[in-house]
Amino acid sequence: MLETESLRKVFKKQVAVDDVNLYLKQGESVGLLGPNGAGKSTFISMIATLTKPSSGMVTWNGQDVIKNPNIIRPTLGVVPQEIALYKELSAYENVKFFGRIYRLKGKELESRVQEVLELVGLKDRQKELVKNYSGGMQRRINIAVALLHDPEIIIMDEPTVGIDPQSRHYILEMVKRLNEEKAMTVLYTSHYMEEVERLCDRIYIMDHGKVIATGTKEELTSILSSEETIQLELDQPSKPFEEALKEQSDVLKVTEWEKGIKLIVAKNTRRLAGIFQLAEHHQVSINSVDIQVPTLEDVFLHLTGRRLRD
Repeated sequence: MLETESLRKVFKKQVAVDDVNLYLKQGESVGLLGPNGAGKSTFISMIATLTKPSSGMVTWNGQDVIKNPNIIRPTLGVVPQEIALYKELSAYENVKFFGRIYRLKGKELESRVQEVLELVGLKDRQKELVKNYSGGMQRRINIAVALLHDPEIIIMDEPTVGIDPQSRHYILEMVKRLNEEKAMTVLYTSHYMEEVERLCDRIYIMDHGKVIATGTKEELTSILSSEETIQLELDQPSKPFEEALKEQSDVLKVTEWEKGIKLIVAKNTRRLAGIFQLAEHHQVSINSVDIQVPTLEDVFLHLTGRRLRD
């Protein structure tokens, strides 16, 4: 349905997107996961025909999108990361205005306006000015605009950034319904691991402009199938203890978390005894130990050396 091949974008000497290959099948929900600055928004801008690539290909059902952007535009809905609304207008006026840009008219326009307002849960408040909406409500109207022309594919660029938990939950459930009930193809970008896990059939992990891993959740976590995660809650932080753990041959990764230290270690090793010996030597009090199977967060940490939101 949609495919990129060696897609690249360079701004002056800064490589924002570096030879990215990605494909979307009809009806899939695909996640593009990465921290701020990973190149996700630039990548989306290119496949949405808003930014011209420096090199590479974008094809839609086998046709060249770069040479002919109009083959994809009528079938594509884009939810930008920034709110793209007129805040002095009401929600109804905003949606109707953008509907006219989509060349909808008369009864069809009015019908679609009411349908999308109901879909995003704001039909009863459509006459209120957007400037009086909460951030979460504004983001829902942003989504309504992208759905007006009933697109085949919707691209959502971090649609839950900076909003309240209730609006976030509403948006995630709505995206799930669009994909499962309406068979809409979804490309969903986020730096929230749990969102992508919840919504997406396949996941691309992106960092520093490159795709560094791709697959289903199960395929990605299998990267660390021979490892396990040990999470230590400490009474107080200790750099000497942390450094001592890093020197152990079967400890693959050591990172700090809010209450202590997280380790990725080789499975089937008698590691806990050694950890408690090191803690005693460095006069560190361990409050709790939690042994976990690797998560997508652990995979990201393993591949990049940093946490997703760092």
